[in-house]
Amino acid sequence: MAERKFAEFIFICFMLLHGLEASLNCSSPTSDALLKELENNLFPRNLVRPVANLSSPLNIKIRITVVGVLGVDEKTQTLTTLLWQVLEWNISRLSWDDEKCGTHRVSVPRENLWVPDIHISQLTDEDRSPKTPYVYLFSTGLVLDDRPLRVVSSCTLGIYTFPFDVQNCTLTFGSYLHFDTDIKMIAGSTAEKILEESRSVMVTNGEWELSNVSFVISTLQMETGNYSEIHFSIILRRRPTVYVVNLLLPSCFLITVDLFSFLLPPQNTDRSSFKMTLILGYTVFLLLMNDLLPVTGETTPLINVFFSISLALMVASQLETIFITNIQFSSHQYSTVPHWLSVLVLRYLAVVACLPPQKKSNRTTVILNRNSEEPAVNAISTNKPGSQHLSILNLKEETPEKSPPPPPPDPTLDELRKLSRDLTAVRLQMDKYFQGSRASQEWQMIGIVIDRLLFGLYIVFILASFVTIMGIWIWNNTYSA
Repeated sequence: MAERKFAEFIFICFMLLHGLEASLNCSSPTSDALLKELENNLFPRNLVRPVANLSSPLNIKIRITVVGVLGVDEKTQTLTTLLWQVLEWNISRLSWDDEKCGTHRVSVPRENLWVPDIHISQLTDEDRSPKTPYVYLFSTGLVLDDRPLRVVSSCTLGIYTFPFDVQNCTLTFGSYLHFDTDIKMIAGSTAEKILEESRSVMVTNGEWELSNVSFVISTLQMETGNYSEIHFSIILRRRPTVYVVNLLLPSCFLITVDLFSFLLPPQNTDRSSFKMTLILGYTVFLLLMNDLLPVTGETTPLINVFFSISLALMVASQLETIFITNIQFSSHQYSTVPHWLSVLVLRYLAVVACLPPQKKSNRTTVILNRNSEEPAVNAISTNKPGSQHLSILNLKEETPEKSPPPPPPDPTLDELRKLSRDLTAVRLQMDKYFQGSRASQEWQMIGIVIDRLLFGLYIVFILASFVTIMGIWIWNNTYSA
């Protein structure tokens, strides 16, 4: 009786150990014998998680490889990538002898095994990747699921520094249904190995360059339960060469030509027509290159601000040229310059424009009487209608003695005096024409100051733009390295 109970105890222990290990006993080292054992002991259990205890979680190892960046759409804020996804998990109580079964691994149909429901949270389009009907099954119970993925995922794109922008897009892998008590996500490789392998197999060499890959394991807390997730951050850097050559350089050339057009004298050449031609050319250039610029409603790229300021400066220089040309040829028709405008421009802005304050001309014409026979008088006035008042200064000193009575007027002397008055009037009009009035001179000085100010503003804008572009470019290359 005791021996019988001992034999039953040994049989039960053997059955428990046999069930725990579930070792497949192949009758021969052939594929048919191994397949028969799998059909009898493994395939019928493809509906339940392959764990010894249903209350214990199953560890899912995942690693990805970025094969290519197919596109980045700034308008829809999506990223299209081609990935290799590799999943690994162990089937509890499964093993076989390599020698008895003839192999250490075998490919089996996917539908015959339990496969975890791993999905990507940021997926915005249906999975159009090719289907792989098989998975690898190893003699140790390890399952290897390797398949390609064409992922169209949502990504918050920042294009403020376009075309020197760096995008950081996240792909979150996790189970759609199972909680973290059922499935735990584990990284199957280091970030350095993922980056190295991705760069070695990249099949696209287009606009985007893979800069870095990192991952973080986290837990998503919900009311129904917690989900185990792993976040892969894919950092992409845009190759800016095509945009620098096609957008920035032509724009800088046109701005430089417009800058040097300030050296053209507006009174001798038609500077206004030249600047208008540049504005039309720049507008056509922006229309042709509009397809290369990103379209988004969230932020405005810095390059768009650069183009807008460049066009605004061209228009401002055209208006300033029209103003200066009008002053050069029509300033004598203007009224006196307002006092506040004269003080603001000629006293303060002239210093900013590095122009010395110009002294106003107070030139007067003085006619000296060198005829010794004329009597010494301080001033002679003519009261005839239409005659002008002339001041004639006498250089001789007045004698205190009474002069003799003047001789009778000589007709020849009267005619000479009339001729002198007419010549003096003509001389005054010629001086007024060549020297210009005081108001005309002030308007011309204001035009010169404004022209110099806009020229300096152009130089400051070009230098600031160049330093900003080079700084962003250098920072972008340093960040990607």
